[in-house]
Amino acid sequence: MRLATFNLLHGRSLSDGTVHADRVARAVADLDADVLGLQEVDKAQPRSGLLDLTAIAADALGAPVHRFAAAVVGTPGETWQPWRSDDDNEHPLYGIALVSRYPVTRWQITTLPGAPMRSPIYDPDNGLRLLKDEPRVLLAAVLDTPHGPMTVATTHLSFVPGWNLRQLRHAVRALRGLPAPRVLLGDLNMPARPVRAVSGWRTLGRAATFPSPMPRAQLDHILADPHGIDTLGRVVQVSTPRPAVSDHLPLVVQLDRLR
Repeated sequence: MRLATFNLLHGRSLSDGTVHADRVARAVADLDADVLGLQEVDKAQPRSGLLDLTAIAADALGAPVHRFAAAVVGTPGETWQPWRSDDDNEHPLYGIALVSRYPVTRWQITTLPGAPMRSPIYDPDNGLRLLKDEPRVLLAAVLDTPHGPMTVATTHLSFVPGWNLRQLRHAVRALRGLPAPRVLLGDLNMPARPVRAVSGWRTLGRAATFPSPMPRAQLDHILADPHGIDTLGRVVQVSTPRPAVSDHLPLVVQLDRLR
C-alpha cells in the first residue's frame, strides 16, 4: 500500500503562476498512491480555471473513490465565508480531499474551527499582512481493504501556532471511534516534534517538504495511531517527489503489506 499527502496550492506552478489540468494530473499520477490526501484543493474556482481538482486527481490515479470536503465558500485571501451546507456548492469552493483505490464504507467530516484572531503572515507580493484564519475540516474514510477495515483521514491545520495543536487534538479525538488501524495524512503546519507530542501518534515518514524549491521543514505528515499499527506492515520507502506544481513537496510512504 502506498499512502501519500500533497498540499496542491490549488494546482499552481511556481514557475509561471498558472494552473493546468495536465500538470496536476501528471503530478498526482507520478505518486502512484493507493490512498491520497490532498490539501488546498479548489473546486469551480476562477483562479484555477473552474477545475475540479479532486476529480482530476482520482482520474490520474485510476481511483474509483474520491470525496472533496469544502472548508470555505469563495476564494482564500480574497472574499470568503465558512462552508455551511450543500446550498453553498453552487459557488467556488476550497478545501481538502481524499482519493482511494479501495472501496469506502463510511465517510466522516469533522469541523475544526479557525483561530478567532487575525495573525501576521508574510506575503511575498504584499509584505506582512494580518489575515483572518480559515475554518478547517477533517475528512475521514473507512476503507474496505483486502485485509479488513482501515481508517484514513486527511486535514489541513491552521498556520496559527498553538491553535493548530488544539485542532490536532480535536482531530485525533474525532478518529477514535473509527476502526483501527488509523492513519492521518495532511499539512499540519508544524514540525514532527510537536505533532508527536500532542497527538501521541507515530510518524511513518520523515522528510522536509516545505518550501518545495529548497525544503527545510516537514509540515506535511503521515501519522499512525499506535493502536493497531502492527497490522499496517513495515515502512519500506519514504519519498518526496518533485512535481511541477505547488510550494510543498508530496510525502509518500510505501508499506510492504497489510497483515
